[in-house]
Order: sequence, then C-alpha cells, then structure tokens
Amino acid sequence: MQRYNSFLCKQIKNKTISHSAHKSGFVSIIGCPNVGKSTLMNVLVGEKLSIITSKAQTTRHRIMGIVSGDDYQIVFSDTPGILKPNYKLQEKMMEFVVSAFSDADVFLLIVDIYEDIILDEKYLEKLKNTKTPVLLLLNKIDMATQEVLDTKLAEWKEKLPNAEIIPISALKKFNLENVMYRITQLLPVGEAFYDKDTLTDKPEKFFVSEIIREKILLQYKKEIPYSVEVVVNSFKDEESILRIQADILVERESQKAIIIGHKGEALKKVGTRARIDAETFFGKKIFLELFVKVAKDWRSNDSNLKNFGYQS
Repeated sequence: MQRYNSFLCKQIKNKTISHSAHKSGFVSIIGCPNVGKSTLMNVLVGEKLSIITSKAQTTRHRIMGIVSGDDYQIVFSDTPGILKPNYKLQEKMMEFVVSAFSDADVFLLIVDIYEDIILDEKYLEKLKNTKTPVLLLLNKIDMATQEVLDTKLAEWKEKLPNAEIIPISALKKFNLENVMYRITQLLPVGEAFYDKDTLTDKPEKFFVSEIIREKILLQYKKEIPYSVEVVVNSFKDEESILRIQADILVERESQKAIIIGHKGEALKKVGTRARIDAETFFGKKIFLELFVKVAKDWRSNDSNLKNFGYQS
C-alpha cells in the first residue's frame, strides 16, 4: 500500500534534519494496553493504519507504518498491548511483541501519565538491559498538572535509568516533532528497506478487516468483540467502486445472533459504519457485503490462528 505522507513532512520541517549518509531502521512502539500506542503511530505516520477504541486488545497484530524522507526511512511497528496471555490468540499477540523486541533499532515505550499500570517485569528487564536506545514517551501530559508530571518523571527515571524521557500528548500532537527528531538522530546508517512512497507492509484487505472489527468493538459489549475475527474473501477494485465481501466469524451460535441483531439491524449498522470509514480510507465508493459465521473456539485453534495471520 502506498500513500504520500504530508503530515510528517510538515512536522519535521520545524527541525533541521541533515545527515551525511542515509539512515534507516525499525522503531518499535511498545507498552501496556490503552496507553495510546496506536494513536501515536497514526499521528507519526500521518494515516489511520491502526484502529482505535477504548477497549483493551484493540490491536492484535504487529502493524508497520513507514515514514520516509530524502535521507532517512523510519519503519514504525505498532504492537499489541503487553499482557499475560489467557488463551492462544493472546499468546500469538505477545509473539508479535517479542518479534518487535528482536529487530528494533529504537524503542518507543509509551506510558499513560494517569494510569498506574505496571509493565510486565520480563519486558521491563529487557528494556533495562538493552543496548538499543529507549525513548520513554510520557503520554497525555495535556491533562496533567506539573506536580503529577514531576512525580511520574521521577518514578520512571528510577525504573528505567537508561531511557530518555519525553513528555508528549499523542492526541494533541504535542512534542511529537521532538520525538521524530530524536528518532532520526538515533537511527543507524543504512539504505531504505522499502520504496520511499510505501506507507505500510500490510495489504489493503487487512485494513478492510480492521475497519470492520473496529466498528464491532465500538458497537458491542462484554465478550462479543473479543470473540470476533473478520476475514475478507473478495476484494474487487473496479474503476468507480470497490466491491468487498467479508465474513464476521464468532465462536458460538449465540454470539452470531447478537452480531446480527433483531431483523439484522445490528449487522446493518456495523456494515454502514464500516463502509463509510472504508470509503474515506480508500477514497472511492464501496459496496460492502457482510456475513456472520461460526468458527468454533477459533481463538484456541492453532490452524485457524495461522490462517488468520497470527504468526510472527
């Protein structure tokens, strides 16, 4: 997928970035659930690549967003929120986090200034002992007092003395040009990994499935959104319209009934909202057809998980 990134170009014009050699590298965005990782990557890349909701486990995959300039290329990785797995899907999600640790040239550890969330000790130890640069981004400072900010700065300096702490607001886009400037300084010298106009490594069908899943996360409560997987079976790009057919998979018949709703009204709302967002994303009219099917216990089935792309 390719798209020109105008937001970032505007951001970094305020900083002088000039290197004697081309720089490139992988920047892994990591942290606990719901701290703003996906919001951050979308802003830095200048495009909504990662879906965003208030629910934990919204991000299930490792999603790469690529930002290029004349003398640099940054490959960002948005990763699932770090948690202790309770079933195989979550185990696979954490494998994406492990893979992001293995190839990072820079870590962006994002933490919420108001949430007293404790990062899993094994990941904290990895960050303490790594020789890879760590930028600790203290997010949501637009809502914090100076006293709260000072307290959190002191706490994180003690927890991760090797990290460089940068207060930010991903939502308000505060101090992000400084983050970009520091990243470009820390990147190793190297050639671009992708064509300069490439935005992500994911295919277009992936973003259709994520847009649909986002609407399900926003519309349904309790366990329903976490029991859902979306599979795009048909993606026909015609001259004036995109024709897309997708299956919404659930684990039980009772969940299927809830997704469809009375006389199909709930499913119709999901389809309408997903179609509107997809039209904005792809920039053309879309005909979206959705079906709901049961794939029993798919979250614990290795074969299903592999087929759905849950492998690092």
